[in-house]
Amino acid sequence: MDDLDQRIRAHAHRIWIEEGRPEGREEAHWEMARELVAIEDNQRDATRPNPVATEGETALNSEPVEPIEAVESLGDVPGITDQGERPAYPKRRRKQAG
Repeated sequence: MDDLDQRIRAHAHRIWIEEGRPEGREEAHWEMARELVAIEDNQRDATRPNPVATEGETALNSEPVEPIEAVESLGDVPGITDQGERPAYPKRRRKQAG
């Protein structure tokens, strides 16, 4: 059994104990454990020092690697320019004399 399987098994066992050792929830515990391990791995990878930095730099000067998804999604948030040229509020109509 490799390290990944051992970590998932340990998390699943801990979740099972925390839930009061219920029967019939093995798949749910394994899925939760897989997600927890993936979160831990992603967090570790995101805070790893930048591999592009030169070896002579100290750890204080090296920047963490940011996931590419964070950079790619920067333009996905709609702003006022994406809503057209109309004002964001309705204008009052003038009353007609009559």
